[in-house]
Amino acid sequence: QVHLVESGGGSVQAGGSLTLSCAASIYTYRAMYMAWFRQAPGNGREGVACIYTGDEVTYYADSVKGRFTISRDIAKSTVYLQMNSLKPEDTAMYYCAAGKYGGTWYSAVDYKSWGQGTQVTVSS
Repeated sequence: QVHLVESGGGSVQAGGSLTLSCAASIYTYRAMYMAWFRQAPGNGREGVACIYTGDEVTYYADSVKGRFTISRDIAKSTVYLQMNSLKPEDTAMYYCAAGKYGGTWYSAVDYKSWGQGTQVTVSS
C-alpha cells in the first residue's frame, strides 16, 4: 500500500521551471515503479517519467527527455520531478503514481496508488 500526496504545481511562462514533489507513505519493501503522469483536457493519461526503486534506473517520455528529471529522496520518502524549459504543451494535471511491479512503466494500468494531482500551466 502506498499513499501519495503531490505538491509544487503552478503557473509559469514558457521557458520557466517548476519542481513537483510527491510525498509517499510506503508500507512495502517490494521494488516498484514510481512515476509521474500527466493528463491534459480531452487527452488520456500520459506517462512522463519513472524511477524504479529497485535500482534507481529512470525512464522518460521522448517529449520530456533532456528537460525533465525524476529523482528520489529515500530518507524523505519523496519523489521529485524537476521540469525545465517548460512549454505550453506541458500544461496538464500531473499525477504521481506508485505500486506497479512490472510491465511497461508508461502504461497507467496496474499502478495501485495515485495522488490527487497538481496543476501545471505554462503560458506562451
